[in-house]
Amino acid sequence: MNTAAVRLWSLQNVFLLWLVKPSVIEVNERRCVIRIPLNWRTRRRDIHAMYLGVLCMGGDVAAGLIAFHLARERKLPFSFVFKDMTASFLKRAEGDVLFTNEDGAVVEDLMRRAIATGERVEATVNVTATVPSKLGDEPVAKFAMTLSIRAKSSS
Repeated sequence: MNTAAVRLWSLQNVFLLWLVKPSVIEVNERRCVIRIPLNWRTRRRDIHAMYLGVLCMGGDVAAGLIAFHLARERKLPFSFVFKDMTASFLKRAEGDVLFTNEDGAVVEDLMRRAIATGERVEATVNVTATVPSKLGDEPVAKFAMTLSIRAKSSS
């Protein structure tokens, strides 16, 4: 999936996500990187940092996009939901934020288990948010999200 595909999907399904204009920097079977710009839509005016809700949306996209990518690439029908989320907000996000998920192997294994069992299965996917322009690789937030996947029947 590329930026245009994510924005079109969000326009049709999650309008608020469309408004924050996420960009896909990288997505493959191992890694996903999403960028959300700090601008008038995504910034708290009083502290000039990204809204907590926007940070959560970035974590959500980075955590789920590998699963969408794998399902689309392999033409396998899956149902995806997040069961829960734990977040740590470590510093103010005072610039464009990169959300990085390097748990592609976890997602791939989850999909294999869903196909093998025919049941809903879940695993934790980790996402790290950084503001490279201000803090380099130092995290501003960390997310641990429980991704729940079920293989849909092909009928």
